[in-house]
Amino acid sequence: MLDANIIEQLKNVYKVLDHEVTLVVSRSHHERQKDLIQLVEGLLSTSEKLLMKESEEYSEVPKLGLEYQGKPTGITFLGVPGGHEFTSLVLAILNTDGKGKLPDEAIINRIRRLKGPIELKTFISLTCENCPEVVQALNLLSLFKLDFSHTMIDGGLVQDEVTRLGIQGVPSVMSGDHLISSGKIGMVELIAKLEEEFGIDNSIEIDVKNLDLGRFDVVVVGAGPGGASAAIYSARKGLKTAIIAERIGGQVQDTKGIENLISVKYTEGPQLAAQLFQHISAYDIKLLEHRRVKSVGKGLIKKIELESGEHLETKSLIVATGAKWREMGIPGEKEYLGRGVAFCPHCDGPYFKGKDIAVVGGGNSGVEAAIDLAGIVKSVTVFEFMPTLKADKVLVDKLESLPNVRVIRNAKTTRVIGDNGKVTALEYEERDTGIIKAVELEGVFVQIGLLPNSSFIKDVVETNKFGEILIDEKCRTNEPGIYAAGDVTNVPYKQIIIAMGEGAKAGLTSFEDIMLK
Repeated sequence: MLDANIIEQLKNVYKVLDHEVTLVVSRSHHERQKDLIQLVEGLLSTSEKLLMKESEEYSEVPKLGLEYQGKPTGITFLGVPGGHEFTSLVLAILNTDGKGKLPDEAIINRIRRLKGPIELKTFISLTCENCPEVVQALNLLSLFKLDFSHTMIDGGLVQDEVTRLGIQGVPSVMSGDHLISSGKIGMVELIAKLEEEFGIDNSIEIDVKNLDLGRFDVVVVGAGPGGASAAIYSARKGLKTAIIAERIGGQVQDTKGIENLISVKYTEGPQLAAQLFQHISAYDIKLLEHRRVKSVGKGLIKKIELESGEHLETKSLIVATGAKWREMGIPGEKEYLGRGVAFCPHCDGPYFKGKDIAVVGGGNSGVEAAIDLAGIVKSVTVFEFMPTLKADKVLVDKLESLPNVRVIRNAKTTRVIGDNGKVTALEYEERDTGIIKAVELEGVFVQIGLLPNSSFIKDVVETNKFGEILIDEKCRTNEPGIYAAGDVTNVPYKQIIIAMGEGAKAGLTSFEDIMLK
């Protein structure tokens, strides 16, 4: 199942293994069982530290667990972890032996303080590009908390269970029959959800001294193209620099093909994010990943408090937090997230095969989503708030050529309607008449643009009505010593290459101002 090139690559990856990791295969009569065994056998050929054991347990579908030095890790794969989830398996083996990119001590402490026992299962699609991030995060939690277990489940092999639970989106994280999270989510937000759901064990003490992260010349919030650029330029100027970020790459991680990064004909989001990390790592930059800023103080020295309880001080702050998908903000949207309401057509589209669905948004992203989904679903209804579609003409022409697509213009969506845990209709208002109507359907894909990630600092610096941070030509905000760059600002054209340039500009301006003080 693994070709020779992958095996050679994995031999290099697994050279670092110090202890034995056992791949435990349960008995099964499922037709995909042979694929799982072939996958495991291929992995065994990459390192003498990898062992295989057959379990007496019987499973209806292929099942693979990991043991470390003879003890269960709490990590299980129900299905054959190929496709995008092959990386999750590769990393789980590496992380089990304490190798690879692991959380730092502060995040590990948050994981250990979760109240257990916790047993989670994540339903995924092997074609989903957002699923591995969630699977890999929960696998890490299993390694650092003894009474925590996590099972990845290939939803395509357990359709009856998917139907029973009403799952219509991936990744869906479940505790028993209770939905914890659905859709794209990073480790910071995931841990916060688990803290809210299961509670915090305050009997596990934290060393208060470890909460003070020190003082820096420059702190950059965000590690996407803009943040990475700002930090690298600051470090190159000899400034003591730190980055606070939820994840390296930010929104770039969710971008598939990138063809307009000048001098790079083609790359993909995860690859670019990995290159940003490598470039950051080449400099003396303190990287505080899986963190979220709680508050920012004013003054010559600014105190930054993190949601983790940690704090640090800085002379200059550069905000490069980018943007996130904008929500409709109507009744029923959050209630039916993962049960008919979705944001990623590539990940969740297959769950709506042969069904009637809607795409909300007539810009490029909305029209592209509608075109892609039209080849899978029964019908697509595009809702556009304005009288005309905002997408490029070539996309609109393609959309209008499709027989199973219709467009409702001048429409304000007002409510997602559902029954028995599933979406049944989308209600909207005709803006020119005020008449309320509804379209019967089973899925709603929201594609209405981006919302700046500026809420944590909107009371400190000036923003416009869209939430974008207002900056001058040198990336200065109205608050001395605070700068901003990239998609979080009012600079037009939200593009990777522009964010990189703005990040560099913010870093140089910060250095200039520090030198003049």
